[in-house]
Amino acid sequence: MKRIFILFGIFLLTALTAPAQQGKGGEQLETLKIAYLTKKLNLTSDEAQRFWPVYNQYNNELKSVRRESRGGDELDREEKLLAVRKKYQSEFSKALSPEKANEFFRAEKEFYGYVQKELMERRQQRNGNRKND
Repeated sequence: MKRIFILFGIFLLTALTAPAQQGKGGEQLETLKIAYLTKKLNLTSDEAQRFWPVYNQYNNELKSVRRESRGGDELDREEKLLAVRKKYQSEFSKALSPEKANEFFRAEKEFYGYVQKELMERRQQRNGNRKND
């Protein structure tokens, strides 16, 4: 488990420090997320074949809700996102075991927690370096 987090840290560090090119950061983050979820869920090749197409639909719906809700009511946005997650809970349970479907949502939340923590640490380091200049 420790090895997963070390590898994740290295990948995250690489993705976040790569030169910023339009759209590339999001693609790198999505690649990291896919690798993280595959490892965390311990997907077999058969499960992966069933899971990833459903995940892609799920991810596209989430993106659509976020795009449409930009600048709108925050609670309304969260309700719409929750509705998408609930809808896909049953879809993921068809592709995976119900336990793995639940684990997916925990792992996804965990992944974004790591990303947020890493970004906050980097911001603090940047602000600390500016003060020392």
